[in-house]
Amino acid sequence: MDFSNIAAALKKREYDVSCFKAVKEAAAYLDAAIDGQTVGFGDSMTLLTLGIYDLLKSHNDVRDPEHPREGEDFYSTARQCLLTDVFLTSVNGLAATGEMVNIDGTGNRVAGSLYGHKKVYFVIGSNKIAPTLEEAVFRARNVAAPQNAARHGYKTPCAHKQDHCYDCYHPRRICNAQVIYWQKMNHMDMEVVLIDEPLGL
Repeated sequence: MDFSNIAAALKKREYDVSCFKAVKEAAAYLDAAIDGQTVGFGDSMTLLTLGIYDLLKSHNDVRDPEHPREGEDFYSTARQCLLTDVFLTSVNGLAATGEMVNIDGTGNRVAGSLYGHKKVYFVIGSNKIAPTLEEAVFRARNVAAPQNAARHGYKTPCAHKQDHCYDCYHPRRICNAQVIYWQKMNHMDMEVVLIDEPLGL
C-alpha cells in the first residue's frame, strides 16, 4: 500500500509519521526508539500481534493490562499505564484524510491516548484504513467493536452475531465512548506508525 497521501494528511494534522512494510520492521523501530522509559500499553490486539511487549520490557519499565504483574489485575495495571512517559495503542479506524477513531468500553485506551504522557504512539495496520471519516467511524463501531466484544467474551448482541452495532444497553457494552482525533493533542508528541500488514481487529 502507498502510504504517502495518508502520511501527508497525518503530518498536516501535526503528527509524526513512520511507515513500514512489515511488522518486524516496525517492532525493531519502536524497540530502538523507546529506551529507558516508563511505558504504558492500551489494551490492543495490534500490540499483541506486534510482539513489542517482550522487546521493550528488557530495557524499559513496561506496564500492560494484558500482562498484569503479581498482585495486580487489569484495572490496577491500566491505571498505572496512565502515568507512564510513553503510551502505545492503536485505533479502530483511520480515515485516509487523517482523522483517527477509537471506541472504548472501559476508557483506559482513549484516556491514555489523550493526555499525560511525553509521547504517544498509534500503531496502525493497513486493515484499519478507510477512505473517509464516516467509513472509519462505521468500521470502528460495526467491525472492530463487535470483534473486540467477542474477544473479551462479553454477551452483548454485537458479540453474539458479530455483524454490526446494536446500540444496546448491555452492562458490558464495549462502545461506551467514541473519540475522533481531529489533530495532535497540544503539548504532547504523537507519532503514527503505519504498517503495510493487517493488524488487530
